Amino acid sequence: MLIGEVARRSGVSARMLRHYESLGLVRPSGRTGSGYREYSGQDIRRIFHVESLRSLGLSLREIGRALDDPAFTPADLVGDLVRRTRERIAAETELLTRLHRIDATAPTGWEDVLQVVTLLRALGSESADARQRAALSPAAEVPVEALVEAVLSETDTNVAGALRWALARTGDGGPALLAQGLGSPESAVRQRAVQSLAELPGDEATAHLRDALTHPDVVVRGYAALALGTRGEAAAVPTLVDMIVAGRNDTDAADALSVLASDAPAADRIAAALTARLTDDPPDPPARGRLTQALAGIPGTRASRVLVDLSQDEDRAVALTATYLLRLRETE
Repeated sequence: MLIGEVARRSGVSARMLRHYESLGLVRPSGRTGSGYREYSGQDIRRIFHVESLRSLGLSLREIGRALDDPAFTPADLVGDLVRRTRERIAAETELLTRLHRIDATAPTGWEDVLQVVTLLRALGSESADARQRAALSPAAEVPVEALVEAVLSETDTNVAGALRWALARTGDGGPALLAQGLGSPESAVRQRAVQSLAELPGDEATAHLRDALTHPDVVVRGYAALALGTRGEAAAVPTLVDMIVAGRNDTDAADALSVLASDAPAADRIAAALTARLTDDPPDPPARGRLTQALAGIPGTRASRVLVDLSQDEDRAVALTATYLLRLRETE
């Protein structure tokens, strides 16, 4: 079969077939009387083998080894191809993400594009100072998706604070993206997500924090409850009481309860919640002491009555604490 017909049947151009011949990949087995290349059936099968291996991403040099070296084992090469393909996909995915973020800023000229590219590079810099400067850039110049990705991966405390501040200025989009971070398999990412949500204003962030009160991660629940307590959200009370019992940020939890006890009905409900944990489900002595101390920040007659009862408690430490708190109330 002559080269032209081989090219038509195989889909490989005559020029590429000559290139294969020059590399020694596929040599026509014969020549016609006029000197034209003539390919045998075996030659054509080799052409299809070459094309099949090219489709896997092998270089022509690697294909030559695969077809001609009897000692060649494909396992290592296939493993290397898998690694290179993953790296290429990761690079292409990163490029696509960067393009989406540039597009989201609606650039009007190449100067805008270059400015966004510079900021995105700075957010991914190894220098904490560079990342912080990028976070402090005008909010409109930094895509919110990039800020969320950065804040969820940031380990430097100062840079993380700057990123959360920048997110608070961006407006829409940030709370929903941060809420996705609450589903991360990494506890550190979940913690950064809820901490960032806690610093975002608005009803959307508050709603995501309410949802986080039922999160399986106790740390996430705690941060959400503390943030909601400062926002006056009564839904945080059960979690805050749990934190006091468990001794996790119990001082902050008690402070949040005192903020929530802003009026008489709210104060009485909180006093009832603390009392229930003291009596209905008695915790260990240290926890009972913390619950008693938490009553210090709860105004109203109900909390006072509980303290009177506790001043006669069998646990001397609890009784002394309650007595001391009653005396403070008398001097107020």
